[in-house]
Amino acid sequence: MHYELYDLFRQNLLQPLNFTGRVGQVALEPFRPFLPLALRGQLDAVYASLHTLERLTRLYPKQPFNVGVEEERVWSRPFCELIRFPADRPGAPRVLIVAPMSGHHATLLRGTVESLVHDHEVFITDWADAKFVPLAKGRFDLDSYISYVMEMFRYLSRGGPFHVLAVCQPCVPVFAAVAMMSEDGSGSLPRSLTLMSGPMDPGANETEVTRFGLKHDIDWFEQRLIYTVPHRYPGRNRRVYPGLIQLGAFMSTQMQRHVRQHVDLFQAVMRMNAEDTQKITEFYDEYLAVQDLSADFYLDTLVRVFQRRDLAHGQFDFHGRQIDPGAIENIRLVTIEGEKDDICAPGQTFAAHALCRNLPDALKTHHLQRGVGHFGTFSGSKYRAGILPLLREVFADTGDAGTRSLYRPAATLGSGSDLAPLQASA
Repeated sequence: MHYELYDLFRQNLLQPLNFTGRVGQVALEPFRPFLPLALRGQLDAVYASLHTLERLTRLYPKQPFNVGVEEERVWSRPFCELIRFPADRPGAPRVLIVAPMSGHHATLLRGTVESLVHDHEVFITDWADAKFVPLAKGRFDLDSYISYVMEMFRYLSRGGPFHVLAVCQPCVPVFAAVAMMSEDGSGSLPRSLTLMSGPMDPGANETEVTRFGLKHDIDWFEQRLIYTVPHRYPGRNRRVYPGLIQLGAFMSTQMQRHVRQHVDLFQAVMRMNAEDTQKITEFYDEYLAVQDLSADFYLDTLVRVFQRRDLAHGQFDFHGRQIDPGAIENIRLVTIEGEKDDICAPGQTFAAHALCRNLPDALKTHHLQRGVGHFGTFSGSKYRAGILPLLREVFADTGDAGTRSLYRPAATLGSGSDLAPLQASA
């Protein structure tokens, strides 16, 4: 795929088809409810086809959060801004959600934000689309990510205690930041660190995703997956891993499910089932909105996290300084995994507990959520029923001994967090 040519194809050649789909729907919409049953079926099929055409040729923009609370941007760097959602009540727990830089926008965690925002002061990282960052702003790699996280910690600590929730990819750099700041005796550490579905040790339970990362050397990835930003964007000439490639990788792991969803959408549009139509389109409006990643960050993460597994082997460094997880001694550590996660399988995130060799078991908690895949750990009904109550407990921790008794140590898990599946699948 040549990025420049593909971008021109999307921006120009597909737009007449998209326009046809939009205009056709507008033209047919007024007549659908009034046609005789003998004709309605044919018209509904045509309308649903136009709807499908429009969605297949659409350019999906970044979606708004729309969580019912006014947002403000309180911290900014070239590759990230920090968004704050003020709480409804004074003194509410403060939570930093570190969203993944993995091709999707931070709004993919809208459900997580929405579940917390009214009872917590929520901050979330809004990572920049690399094609919009001018080359003059410099490079961005995994160490840059860690530096950003530490800066955010220092910024947030000025306002009082706070908790951190890292979702998926950022689990490793956030953990590294906590370890280094612990070793330095920093006063800007979070009260708790919750790692959710992240590759702390990808080798603990391999998936197709991790096996693909090991299948080729780094030169193969650089030659086939790294492209230069087209000249029409502010980030022209920056080397990136295009979001569309990452989206294709994600979709390929569950292609049958995505095809079935679009068949269901076609049928819902034909039946004029507004509820089902809205449910599916809202998901794909978010899922299909992607952003480019800095090539330095992508390749750095691929080598250090997935191929060499530096953290698991005690060899993870930051600008040449080796990171010691043993320095983490007085922060509540919570790991959360989904039983059916085929991107970051159970066991990968749990590995963080063994790394924190000097952290007391009483400060460790692990939760395995039954019946959910990767996205089900941070959104959906099972997230709200099984995971959200635990998060609320964690974030309510004031540091007093009385509140710490709420937690289930990782070494003495109950039935809701049984480790047997991890041992069986490892």
